[in-house]
Amino acid sequence: MKFWRQRKSEELDAEIRSHLDQAIRDRIERGETPEQARANAIREFGNVGLVKEVTREMWGWASLDRFAQDLRFGLRMLRKKPGFSLVAILTLALGIGANTAIFSVVNAVLLRPLPYAQAERLVALWSNLLRPGLEKLALSAPEFKDFKEQCRAFEQMAAYDVRNLSLTGVEEPELLPGAFVSPQSFALLGVQPALGRAFQAEEDQPGREQVAILSHALWQRRFGADAGLLGRSVTLDGKPVTVIGVMPGDFRFPENEVQVWLPLVITADLLTENNRGSHYLNVIARLKPDVTVTQAKSEVVAIAQRMAKEHAGVYRGGYGASVVPLHEEVVGNVQWLLLILFGAVGLVLLIACGNVMNLLLVRAAQREKEIAVRLTLGATRFRLIRQLLTESVLLSLLGGGLGLLLAAWGVRALVVLGPADIPRLDEIDMDYRALGFTLATSILTGLLFGLAPVMQSSRLRLSESLKDRRGASDSPRRRRLSDALVVAEFALALVLLMGAGLLFRSFLQLQEVKPGFRVEGLLSLRLILPQSKYPDFTRQTAFFQQAIESLDTQSGVESAGAISVLPLSGRTSDRSFRIEGRAVPPGQAGPDEELRMVSADYFRTMGIPLVKGRSFSDRDLPDSPRVALINEALKKRYWPDEEAIGKRIAFSGLRENKPDWCEIVGVVADVRHSGLDVPAMPEVYLPFRQSLFSVADSNLRSLYLVIRTAADPLSGMAMARGRIAALDKDQPLTDIRTMEQRLNGSIAQRRFNMLLLGLFAAVALTLAALGIYGVLSYAVTQRTREIGIRLALGAAPRDVLGLVLLQGVALVLAGVALGLIAALAVTRLLADLLYGVGATDAMTFIVIPLLLGSVALLACWIPARRATKVDPLIALRHE
Repeated sequence: MKFWRQRKSEELDAEIRSHLDQAIRDRIERGETPEQARANAIREFGNVGLVKEVTREMWGWASLDRFAQDLRFGLRMLRKKPGFSLVAILTLALGIGANTAIFSVVNAVLLRPLPYAQAERLVALWSNLLRPGLEKLALSAPEFKDFKEQCRAFEQMAAYDVRNLSLTGVEEPELLPGAFVSPQSFALLGVQPALGRAFQAEEDQPGREQVAILSHALWQRRFGADAGLLGRSVTLDGKPVTVIGVMPGDFRFPENEVQVWLPLVITADLLTENNRGSHYLNVIARLKPDVTVTQAKSEVVAIAQRMAKEHAGVYRGGYGASVVPLHEEVVGNVQWLLLILFGAVGLVLLIACGNVMNLLLVRAAQREKEIAVRLTLGATRFRLIRQLLTESVLLSLLGGGLGLLLAAWGVRALVVLGPADIPRLDEIDMDYRALGFTLATSILTGLLFGLAPVMQSSRLRLSESLKDRRGASDSPRRRRLSDALVVAEFALALVLLMGAGLLFRSFLQLQEVKPGFRVEGLLSLRLILPQSKYPDFTRQTAFFQQAIESLDTQSGVESAGAISVLPLSGRTSDRSFRIEGRAVPPGQAGPDEELRMVSADYFRTMGIPLVKGRSFSDRDLPDSPRVALINEALKKRYWPDEEAIGKRIAFSGLRENKPDWCEIVGVVADVRHSGLDVPAMPEVYLPFRQSLFSVADSNLRSLYLVIRTAADPLSGMAMARGRIAALDKDQPLTDIRTMEQRLNGSIAQRRFNMLLLGLFAAVALTLAALGIYGVLSYAVTQRTREIGIRLALGAAPRDVLGLVLLQGVALVLAGVALGLIAALAVTRLLADLLYGVGATDAMTFIVIPLLLGSVALLACWIPARRATKVDPLIALRHE
């Protein structure tokens, strides 16, 4: 450093001499003598030492010396007051750490682009049947073909279908989440296998050799990362499949759980008009470089309108389509939630800044004489402002450093505790953006809370500040600023508490909702039979019936049942049907509701009450008359004022106008199928052994089994595995969970929202309480002389107590009033996150201010109580 300074000084001297010599030469050329020219040039040039000093400032290295000096002085001042420094650093660490943690989530989920090449050009394509509940559907194979051939906005299009595949021929059979994808899918995404090759264009043709690409995790977990696996066969769904590649470890498509990819085969049969209404293909596309999302939407809508006219017989209610950016599709509805949480931690940081600003105001008052002395000795106000701002920024940087450690812990906790439906959860980490955010937040925070105390200190009256002012009252300007900060802190804290209170009330309301079945003692699992081993309906239903009977006879099992789509499983299955005697007007859609295939003992096992009529029995066999059960929601929709039992509905034979009628024999209670916060859907139940179509055309590969046990349902897991293995050793089980776990999972997002916002609100409440405690404590200290005089003149301790409490209560009431006004506007943003309560819920708007007021009153009472214990003699001794 010394060598660098010496070299710069020499360069500076040479530069000044060069300018001086040039000025002398210019004057000699104008006719002055050398002596006159030199004297005049020096006079015109000014003080050379001053020029050198100014030039050093311009070059920056003298300023660097002064900055280092300011930094050293700031560190000494922080060490001089360790209590103040510790409180301020911890306060800032809480605010900055919470902001960094939530920013890391926002960054990973919302800001970071998808891990695909030119991800901003990727979109998802959806069909729309223009009916309630059917606004966003997958495409059918004919629709996919039409869009692929007619749409010019897309550079590439690909389809995929997510299915489960059983892996056998290994030590333990396993059901793998798989995806059947168009061969060009990986090229469309700009991703290639880490080992082997991608699919080739011709591998989507029927009759080709079956090939598969494995996920990196599956390759390591089940095959020991054996590179020799390429070219070898594995058994999926009972068929040999050749492994041709392994994807990179960070590849996730279309879902995180997918572990194997196979070519999507679209046969000629799937492209017929009869399958135009079979929506099962998810479609993604890459926009051409010169095409915007808006232009693609316009073209897709126009194509959909043409399709609706050309196939009016299929799309009786109309047809539409939509284009959604893939990033928006992946993020889903979590975007609004994350922005709300980010705003909440921003309020916490503002409260923390208010607290630290108040601390610095107190400290500035204590350093008033020191600053006045420095000004008297010649220090400029700019020099003092720079020094004080350096100290505040240094304080915030130390708080930011500690906050970074808290954020790292917080991010790990968010990943572990966060609900599984938060998209890109596994990608959340602290990257360079989070570090940059922390640094920027720390510096801006330091400037924010340091500016007001600095400006206060720079406006000192030297004559007043140099006097001995022990026991004197604080300046009115500083007191007003301190009071305003407390009011703002309480207003912000009230807004956060209101939000947390509304979410808490909403969660309590949600827990009061009955799911429609008895949750306790229920174990559920899913069986998906391989088509190769169970190719027809008869063999499929026979295996399921054997499994139910085998489980039903086990010790500790009260009953067992089966259903095609289990409540709270995240799945639905709707089907169009016809009601006998009710014609559908031309151009309108017929009834379309949820359909469930169930076993005879399903309702008894689940504890779903039978409201009227009879339930299914073992007599409802394939050759028996077709029967159906409906729930109360469906009865209210279609037979609100008449008897539903005895009515007939049909799901098959509609196109041929030869409906297979099913007689409604009973009505069961409603079940909250999609979640406690979703109203019960109209549902139809059919016996799983009565085929929906002809036996030759029916298929029932998948059923959920439910087992009610007398003891802990998880204890029946091993028993269930053993019973199924005894029937088929290669049959894997999947999705094994208790119904209590499913219920908790369905409300996990709301619980997470409530806990996180509640945590931020608790921190805000604590900081606000500490803020008013600090202000009143300092006020009592400043007014010690005044209080001593009051007590000496005969004032009672309760009068002093009331005096201090009155000051605190006035600040709290002002903060609560301001906070209520803000909360009335802000809580409306939470409307979509609430259930059973409004954004202006009266109870919440009464209880929360009372809670805040109680905490604030306690914080005020402690310094007020201390004020009553002031000894007048000690307080007045310095006089």
